[in-house]
Amino acid sequence: MTAKSYGTVDVERQKQMSGLEFVKGLADGTLPLNTIAQTLGYDVVEAERGRVVVAIVPTGAHLNPAGTVHGGLTATLLDSCMGLAIQSALDKGTGQTTLEFKVSLLRPITPETGLITAEGKVLNCGRRIGAADGRVTDAKGRLLAHGTTTCLVFPT
Repeated sequence: MTAKSYGTVDVERQKQMSGLEFVKGLADGTLPLNTIAQTLGYDVVEAERGRVVVAIVPTGAHLNPAGTVHGGLTATLLDSCMGLAIQSALDKGTGQTTLEFKVSLLRPITPETGLITAEGKVLNCGRRIGAADGRVTDAKGRLLAHGTTTCLVFPT
């Protein structure tokens, strides 16, 4: 496994890869993760066509004023895994971007929760629109949050 780096992948380089090649490169470290992953501390840990998993161990740096992990972290994890799941289903020369997403927070997350994973799965991916859902779970498999997204699919 290659050590993870952070940044962006040049658009011309992205055009040469299928969506699955791109997302697998993020997971195996041959491509840099986006800088929000560095800022928040999450990692892309699994990638296959139509399915992507990101993971993080929440810390005190992620807390809201109430002392639990801010919902924005959970939303970011879901937006990332669901969008990348759609990306993994795209051909070369095709990109995607989030049009809308919905998140439902079911249980509080704290640093004591430990490792959490967000798994995104494609529901449908057409020529113009992709839809995915996502689940955030703890190490015991408890559902902490879930979400859905709709993404615009476009030629790059």
